[in-house]
Amino acid sequence: MTNLRIAVIGAGHLGRIHSKLLGSVDGASLVGISDPVESARARASEMFSVPVVEDYRELIDSIDAAVIASPTDSHAEIATELLKAGKHLLVEKPLAISSSDSDRLVMLANSKQLTLQVGHVERFNPAFTALGQLGVDTKYVEAVRASRFPGRCLDVGVVMDLMIHDIDLVCSMTDTAVKSVSASGLAVVSDHEDLAEARIEFECGLVANLKASRVSPTPARSMQVFGPSGFAEIDFSGPALHTVQTSDLLVDRQFDLEDATDNPLGYADELFTDHLKIGTQELEPRNAILDELHDFVISIQSGIAPTVSGADGARAVTIAERILDSISEHAWYQDATPSEIGALANARTRIEAKPRLRKVA
Repeated sequence: MTNLRIAVIGAGHLGRIHSKLLGSVDGASLVGISDPVESARARASEMFSVPVVEDYRELIDSIDAAVIASPTDSHAEIATELLKAGKHLLVEKPLAISSSDSDRLVMLANSKQLTLQVGHVERFNPAFTALGQLGVDTKYVEAVRASRFPGRCLDVGVVMDLMIHDIDLVCSMTDTAVKSVSASGLAVVSDHEDLAEARIEFECGLVANLKASRVSPTPARSMQVFGPSGFAEIDFSGPALHTVQTSDLLVDRQFDLEDATDNPLGYADELFTDHLKIGTQELEPRNAILDELHDFVISIQSGIAPTVSGADGARAVTIAERILDSISEHAWYQDATPSEIGALANARTRIEAKPRLRKVA
């Protein structure tokens, strides 16, 4: 079978990673790179022995597929033109900057019978794939995703930049619709929200509390997943997966702490030995982006939907939009003025507490 001719659109940090790894993907060949920024092109030319051009349109006639790793606000335009030209696409997350653009791309790819994959790479993280093999009946999720200020991806806020990963992961746990969304966020150094928190409730009863920050001194990529029979904790950076399995007595609500001990404060060790059993899953070291690229090529060759389809990416964008809407409507004071609502709210001057008056005897 002839190798798929694949171009990478965008020669920034992530684009260069994709370009490098494509050389290790069976059935694929990197045949070109494009970027409108001269310095990015120069660096890519030093690293790769393929044509590096300013305009991606110069590559259309010589490719079968493309990886779009350009700024988010350019995804829709580039993807539309390439899909119309009959090219399979892996579009870095988020799929597009709006749900309307995302839905339109999905419909276009379907009408052309083309693979449209979205780069939610955490789906390929060994810790998350191992969690899927455990078959946890997820009812509650807490996730924290934080980084130091990146200095890039500033065309969107932290919801589309970082939280979108966890939105997609939670969506992969249920097919049901979102029942409600509430959120708040603040801009710290950029023109968009730099930190945010959101609570998402699904029709099936699943609840997710998500937090994201790109102004954190301490990086974090973690998720806790709770179900009736136990819970798991994922460290995406490690990666690592730790589990706590509950005993049948706890699951059946037959455990009585008063019968078990007359000293609840001293019962922790026995509790975690007999009723909340801690385990650590062994993980096979994997390169998640490389696995993602393999998945892309296999999907094109087989006609089977990719692990993260265009529809999956569009669903994540739709929920992210609802979170952003909630952030924009959040009032930071009970009697908030328009300038005190949303991520760019003005802070009020601190009001000092009044001194207490001494009682007169």
